[in-house]
Amino acid sequence: MTNSPFSDQLAAHTGPDWLNAKRKASFDLFDTLEVPHSGVEAWKYTQVTIDFAKLRPHPKRDMVADLSALPASVRERLSSTDVGAFLVMDGPDVVYRTELPAELSAKGVIFTDLKTAVEQYPDKVQQYLYSVVPAEVPDDTTIAAPGTTPSKSPDPSEGKFSALAAALWTNGAFVYVPRGVEVELPLGSFRVMSEAGTYTATRTLVVAEENAQVTFIDEQDSEDLPGTYAIGAVELVVKDGARLRYVSIQNWGKGVTHIQRQRGDVGRDSTLNSLVVTMGGTLSRTEMQSHLRGQGSSSEMLALYFANEDQHFDHYTLQHHAAPNAYSDLLYKGVSDDQSVGVFSGMIKVDLGAQKTDAYQKHRTMMLSSEAQNFSVPQLEINANDVRCSHGSTTGPVDQEQLFFLRSRGINKELAEKMLVTAFLEDVLGRVPLQSVVKYIEGIIAKKVGAA
Repeated sequence: MTNSPFSDQLAAHTGPDWLNAKRKASFDLFDTLEVPHSGVEAWKYTQVTIDFAKLRPHPKRDMVADLSALPASVRERLSSTDVGAFLVMDGPDVVYRTELPAELSAKGVIFTDLKTAVEQYPDKVQQYLYSVVPAEVPDDTTIAAPGTTPSKSPDPSEGKFSALAAALWTNGAFVYVPRGVEVELPLGSFRVMSEAGTYTATRTLVVAEENAQVTFIDEQDSEDLPGTYAIGAVELVVKDGARLRYVSIQNWGKGVTHIQRQRGDVGRDSTLNSLVVTMGGTLSRTEMQSHLRGQGSSSEMLALYFANEDQHFDHYTLQHHAAPNAYSDLLYKGVSDDQSVGVFSGMIKVDLGAQKTDAYQKHRTMMLSSEAQNFSVPQLEINANDVRCSHGSTTGPVDQEQLFFLRSRGINKELAEKMLVTAFLEDVLGRVPLQSVVKYIEGIIAKKVGAA
């Protein structure tokens, strides 16, 4: 494998010295690591076939004057969204944006693309960039009692793609909400790719200072793009007493490989609500991690996915309780059809001293096809003695009695399955207070079962 094309791409990125040094160190790390393989526990069921030497960056795109010049899928989505301000990125470039309301700017709220933020707000970006998702895989070894064996450190190869994203990210979204400021309407980023056989490396950084509140929606969409890669990182900084809701909706076209690490650092008495929706792409690997670092912190981790045809969806989660009196609740629900593969690996870690931890983890999968596969690995690692933790996983087919009941009422098979799938996913969707997002997801589900 040769990395000379990446060396050229690294040289093309110019910025402040601290960022150039970070990029160079990340690239050097990437160059030393292997692609994670089936012998690495966290990647046991997912193998990525990739020739880095043949990867070429997504071509640059120019700004457009109005919405009519955007892809049809983006125009359709924007017509029904309720975000207060948004960015549209095509590959590495912002092609359309709306301005943040003046009253929020006056309060010190910042919402722009990350490349612009590095230039205009260097101190804030330098303080937080790479602080939650570094180039290397974070060492989430549990703090255990003396004389006991803590969990193993992650395999270094797990950081291969995050090192690439850290070195070669071109752009992304930057949100900063000052202490005590509440942003009522969501902010949004809509990312598309428009050329096959390329890759993008993006980064999202959301910072909610003490007692701030904000919702951010991160959406990805494209036409079918064979041999295309979307590699990214999402850093969520939730300071003491803050509330952050983060929504990720991945609906790439066929042929796209999606690899993204999303991680939240949750402070004292703060709350992180996350929703991960995986519908598109041919192979998708999404990691969602919450580091409950502050006493009294809270994390709600929701996800739903629908895999059909030959799609392969892998979700890897971590609820790391590092402080006492913290709460986390994970609910992941998925649907598998045709010859698709679904993978879920989830871990609750409780450090020594993280007493009064209250943590739950539930993963459920509905199988619409006997040829689909599902692998589920829920796990616990507890090093405190006064905790309440539970985990569980279920996998099963569509209830044939329910299907028969609907068919006997004159409902065709596609619509009946849509109704049952929607009902199955409803306890996830029912927790999401963003009605335009819920309606959009339900539309994708309808298309998946052929009932749109």
